[in-house]
Amino acid sequence: MNTFDNILYTVSDLNAAKTIHRALLGTEPHTDQPYYVGFNVNGVEIGLTPRTEDGPTVPVAHIRVPDIQAALEQAQDAGATLVDQPRDVGGGNLVATVSDPDGTILGLVQRN
Repeated sequence: MNTFDNILYTVSDLNAAKTIHRALLGTEPHTDQPYYVGFNVNGVEIGLTPRTEDGPTVPVAHIRVPDIQAALEQAQDAGATLVDQPRDVGGGNLVATVSDPDGTILGLVQRN
């Protein structure tokens, strides 16, 4: 069974979002970099990344899968549309996104 891995928020003001998340989550970030601020709350990763000029600001929940290519094929066979091809986000960890027929973005992550 695949498991829930994280929620990633793309934000226009990383410092402002970090301050709000710190207050709401009641904890300090474990990672605080210009490219990523990460909080761990009861084993769930809450991540903040800076928005690019043309990038969306919607949250994306990621499902951890053992084989991202196989999971993408299964999702597409079930009617999902590929949004982003798998890419390495560091340490051999791969992420990709698909959308459902309503346009909801769903993330996949394969941890190394």
